[in-house]
Amino acid sequence: MAIDVSFDATGRRREAAARVRLTPGDGKIYVNNRPMMEYFGRESLAMIIQQPLESTNLLGKYDVIASAKGGGLSGQAGAIQLGIARALLQIDPDFKKQLKAAQFLTRDPRMKERKKYGLAKRRKRYQFSKR
Repeated sequence: MAIDVSFDATGRRREAAARVRLTPGDGKIYVNNRPMMEYFGRESLAMIIQQPLESTNLLGKYDVIASAKGGGLSGQAGAIQLGIARALLQIDPDFKKQLKAAQFLTRDPRMKERKKYGLAKRRKRYQFSKR
């Protein structure tokens, strides 16, 4: 009977949320059951996701399985990055100093501002007519 070793974490950025699972492997990254480059299509977003693994020298040692929802592609990439960083802390708490220095453990708390009554959107007003 083999013991399944995996590390789970949640990451959020703005309106996006991601559940991330790290398992020992050869560095494959899947997002919503698709390879990372097929899902995101932009090299810059793939780089954002891989940064915590690169800074801890674990890039080819763990497989990443993530499910992301909400927000846009950039927000989802940031949420996955935070989830990976939090999962790496479970692997080795000594990574905290370098992950925190690189700001991979900081959540982006900005959210969409709510719509106010009497306005067209959050701050946009209806057109004023004097007559």
